[in-house]
Amino acid sequence: MAMTTETASTSPSALDIGKQKHARLVGTVLIALAVLVALVFGAGSDGDAVFRLSRPTDALVLPDLSVPAMQFNYIIAGLLAFLGARQFLRGGVRWSSLSLGIGLALVVVTFLVWATSGKAFSLTGMLQATMVRAVPIALGGLAGVLCERVAVVNIAIEGMLLAGAFTGALLGSIFGGIAGVAAAVVVGGLFGFILAALVVTYRMDQIIAGVVINLFVLGLTSYVSSQVFQEYRSLNNAPVFRAIKIPLLGDIPVIGPMLFYQNIFVYGALVMVAVATYYLFYTRSGLRARAVGEHPRAADTLGIDVYRTRFIHVTLGGMVAGFGGAWFTLGSVGRFDENMTGGRGYIGLAAMIFGRWHPVGALMAALVFGFADSMQQKLALLQTPIPSEFLAMSPYIATIIVVAGFVGRARAPAADGQPYIKE
Repeated sequence: MAMTTETASTSPSALDIGKQKHARLVGTVLIALAVLVALVFGAGSDGDAVFRLSRPTDALVLPDLSVPAMQFNYIIAGLLAFLGARQFLRGGVRWSSLSLGIGLALVVVTFLVWATSGKAFSLTGMLQATMVRAVPIALGGLAGVLCERVAVVNIAIEGMLLAGAFTGALLGSIFGGIAGVAAAVVVGGLFGFILAALVVTYRMDQIIAGVVINLFVLGLTSYVSSQVFQEYRSLNNAPVFRAIKIPLLGDIPVIGPMLFYQNIFVYGALVMVAVATYYLFYTRSGLRARAVGEHPRAADTLGIDVYRTRFIHVTLGGMVAGFGGAWFTLGSVGRFDENMTGGRGYIGLAAMIFGRWHPVGALMAALVFGFADSMQQKLALLQTPIPSEFLAMSPYIATIIVVAGFVGRARAPAADGQPYIKE
């Protein structure tokens, strides 16, 4: 018996073996990426990549950044190989996740340098477009965070975005942009309240309830768009909110146009993420909300009204999604088109998981999607040999990797998706 105990204590545990395998897998991927960068992006580069850091209208004009593409990419390939070799020598799940994240970011940089070699494009303009295109995804992800932190899965984010876009276009065309935004927020909150009633009061399956709302909104808006807006075009001609430059901050090179020269939807998204982060993690009410998501029965025994908490947060999530939906019409094109959200609500859910159910994490994940979207358009202008459609797949591939747990298992709230029955 003593010998058995001694053998068990000296043999490596299954957890340690799993960590070693994970570290070696990440190391193999990093070395493979190093080979890819060296053979494709390094050898295939010709000339310098020129990035414009300023625009002619900027108060402070910076000189263009010229990067020798071939040499730069070979250096990055060596750095990737170093990170991969380090994984074999000194593993660890946390360091593996960090190394893989750094490696993927370096690959994106080398790809951008390779695509721009011998050419030039505006880096400031691309970063500004990245922020704009990340807004609906970030707001969709934030809506998901508010709902799932109280253990309600909100598949209906897509429908709420679409309802907000439709309402913003209709009421914005009649009463003006501010009224359109307010109406979009109210309608989004209404659908959030309906979702809460279905899943909290009547304990309907949360996935089915969300799909029902999505299909209802899609069918209703498509019918009105094809039957009413075609005949009464004045009802689908909303004003578009223009960018507002914040004095002094908007003149900061590169960062200024990205963060401080945007419309109200970008500013609203940043403020909402900051407020939600403070609320969820630094206030008593936020602690109670997270307790409802982790252990609703224990929260109930402490006097927290689980039903009321879920109703409030799902309704708030709907309001956030409604505001995000108004971006499509009042912040972008000024008109509503059938199914114009294009699955951004589902991408917002992926951003929420990518961001580990944290408002700031969801925003960072949304920026990844927005960056890929804006880069896709830039590459089309640069006429690279790789079709831009392939680049559009990269955010979804990254989502699959994250959801599969390759860069570390993301843990949802313990009671997520489970109905609560008060005894």
